[in-house]
Amino acid sequence: MHVIVWEFRPQEGKDAEFERAYGSDGVWARLFARSPDYRGTDLLKSTTDGTYLTVDRWTSSTAFADFKQRWLAEYQALDQKMESLTVSERSIGAFESV
Repeated sequence: MHVIVWEFRPQEGKDAEFERAYGSDGVWARLFARSPDYRGTDLLKSTTDGTYLTVDRWTSSTAFADFKQRWLAEYQALDQKMESLTVSERSIGAFESV
């Protein structure tokens, strides 16, 4: 299993909209679901500081790279559109199951 983790801080007052877009049934998950190798997304909210983590699961790093190559234009367009929802976003990293 290949897992990609991002940290986000939504714009003030945009938590609900952010959660809809980045949650397990949101626009990102629907885009990722075009790949049969996508295994789901978990959206986690901090209980202390209002930050969120997304955890995207793929069968392998190659599967994610193939998805991104095939759907790059849509990925970039959605990324640009979603920028208005966040104050910050930071890649935590990519991880493999051991």
